[in-house]
Amino acid sequence: MQHRELGDSGVAVSEVAFGAWVVGTDWWGDRSEDEAVEMVQYALDEGVSFFDTGDVYGHGRSEELIGEALGEHRDEVTVATKVGYDFYNNPQAGHGELPKELDSEYVREAVEKSLDRLDMEYVDVLYLHNANVDEVTDELLETLYDLREDGYVDALGWALGPSIGWLAEGDRAVELDFDVVQTVFNLFEQTPGQHFLETIREEGADTSLVARVPHSSGLLNEQVTPETDLGKGDHRAHRPNEWFETGWEKLDEIRFLERDGARTMGQAAIQWLLGHEEVASVTPTFRSRADVDEWAAAPETPALSDEELSRVAELYAENFGVDRDDGMSPEQFRSSVDGEDLRAAGVLPAEAAGD
Repeated sequence: MQHRELGDSGVAVSEVAFGAWVVGTDWWGDRSEDEAVEMVQYALDEGVSFFDTGDVYGHGRSEELIGEALGEHRDEVTVATKVGYDFYNNPQAGHGELPKELDSEYVREAVEKSLDRLDMEYVDVLYLHNANVDEVTDELLETLYDLREDGYVDALGWALGPSIGWLAEGDRAVELDFDVVQTVFNLFEQTPGQHFLETIREEGADTSLVARVPHSSGLLNEQVTPETDLGKGDHRAHRPNEWFETGWEKLDEIRFLERDGARTMGQAAIQWLLGHEEVASVTPTFRSRADVDEWAAAPETPALSDEELSRVAELYAENFGVDRDDGMSPEQFRSSVDGEDLRAAGVLPAEAAGD
């Protein structure tokens, strides 16, 4: 396993991270807590040293289990958590989004509670969880900088989502020299990841990217096939059927990335992301030891060649040869600034003068 630095923070992360939203929740397949802890520890044994959780995952339970699993290995691991959703005063309703709270006093208290659940004195990375641009005030920024200065946090990040989009937020994070932006980014969903790559390069910024959903909700690791029956509680079921149907067609167009068995498609998807030097780590959704074995080994497989990268870019530009709706059009991308960011980036057409 190789490691990369988040921005210029000095915080090193394994190129493959463990996304711990599957720990303490049943949103991506059910498992016992003992099984979840065992899988975390197995990932550590296989070289994964970056563990990414959030206070809202299982309403704090994910943090507790991560702390239990990693407690004896604190000096060997990098731990990230997220704050910003007020689950303390709001019950979870299905997979719906909870009310956010980014008041400075609330954020400081939320960090303290997260540290208590993790049983740690500090976190290596603190993310603002799906914060809108207008919610990140000067007062909140001062609080974040104080938390870093006081040793509770080493690196600051902005986690974007839950749906693809949020360009204004990522751009603002780069402008503010946040150490890391976490965003949806994969072979099939290259917006907004490609946009942030351009922003970072144009600004000469040190901000790193952490790519989430690197396997496009099970398509690129072939865990969702035409025969798969997604259970009612499985978070992947939020995707429209057309997304998976067109995705299987796209998958056939990139079979060359397996390079005659030199790597699996799931490994190729990770290697494609790591081919961007700004991408510090990817967070695949581990469900089993077999997943850990495969994806933790991805950095050891052949890197994509220039020819393969060019071919992927050509295919993406022509939607991988698929000429029908995938059910997720740019008009559905979320924006906190009435689409101004999406239009400025060319994701949506510019409004006509006078509109």
